[in-house]
Amino acid sequence: MAEAQPQGTGPQGTGKAAGGRGAQLAHTGLRPGWTTGACATAASTAAYTALLTGEFPDPVTITLPKGQTPSFALAVEELAPGRSTAMAGVVKDAGDDPDVTHGALVRATVRALPAGSGVVFKAGAGVGTVTRPGLPLDVGEPAINPVPRQLMREHLAEVAARHGGTGATADVEVEISVDHGEEIARSTWNPRLGILGGLSILGTTGIVVPYSCSAWIDSIRRGVDVARAAGRRHVAGCTGSTSEKVAVALHHLPEDALLDMGDFAGAVLKYIRRHPVERLTICGGFAKLSKLAAGHLDLHSARSQVDKGFLAELARRGGADEALAGAVAEANTGLAALQLCTAAGVPLGDLVAATARDESLAVLRGAPVAVDVICIDRAGMVVGRAEPRGPGEDRQGSPQR
Repeated sequence: MAEAQPQGTGPQGTGKAAGGRGAQLAHTGLRPGWTTGACATAASTAAYTALLTGEFPDPVTITLPKGQTPSFALAVEELAPGRSTAMAGVVKDAGDDPDVTHGALVRATVRALPAGSGVVFKAGAGVGTVTRPGLPLDVGEPAINPVPRQLMREHLAEVAARHGGTGATADVEVEISVDHGEEIARSTWNPRLGILGGLSILGTTGIVVPYSCSAWIDSIRRGVDVARAAGRRHVAGCTGSTSEKVAVALHHLPEDALLDMGDFAGAVLKYIRRHPVERLTICGGFAKLSKLAAGHLDLHSARSQVDKGFLAELARRGGADEALAGAVAEANTGLAALQLCTAAGVPLGDLVAATARDESLAVLRGAPVAVDVICIDRAGMVVGRAEPRGPGEDRQGSPQR
């Protein structure tokens, strides 16, 4: 299990309690945990250190994207004769989040490659392989997402530099496996998305934010209260840390104007309806905000799904012909639908943003709040925007549902 908790007032470790995301997360009172990506980084760092030195660091400390430095105890370790391979594993601690991977043993097996090979990732037992397009990884790739890959590369490079690897970048094969991962993955959306053979290695911050409907909605309300008390006239409801960075970059908002909305778009809109601010920016992933555009106020995958038929109708309104609309309706993911439309010059991202804005105004029921919407992709690139619109202004037409 991880031996250290993030420093600061909450999982983000901001150390600021006055308001914003850090204070909002602290308000839930729930214990954060670690992503599979953080566990894989710790395991691969320990394994590569042993490959070069003959000794496993235990506990092994890593640095997460926001600067936290958790330490992880090793649950298993094995160094092959002649140091041909090294394997280390850590048990995932998801904190107070009801994560299906809580308690899973994440292993990393590292073997040296010729100089210049770089880091090559391999899916071991219990880690899935991508078999369909529309995900942030190419078909045939191990289901190890881009941010965990980068985090592992950085840590392995540091080990190489410290202990005499092949150069500034490590030259190794890293095989990530999860005990019983294929069985656990049956409780996830992986099979439906075409990720076969096991789990995905995920995480953008390295930290699992505990999930509790009542606690999270209450924290959203407190976040609005703090922003209003500070005199903020413009707040942003963001679905995660990546969208929060985009909102800050575009609107230069202070920390106490940021609301960690998560999946609870309805909670933000209903509370701001009763406690208005002049302007609300909603920023999030394209797929999640397509659910808001379709009228869903809870964006969690267990309670709402991306409606590709709805996206196809939006695409038609944006000029898509029937062949493209049909392809959108049959797309594997919302991202795949967006990519099809982008290639054809159909502004599906803008259409989703505008429709999500208008759905938000409908929930606000005439409250004196102007709303704008920003859709992003997994890399944080803006793929759709809708300019601010307030109550009483003309709504953009939405397809019938």
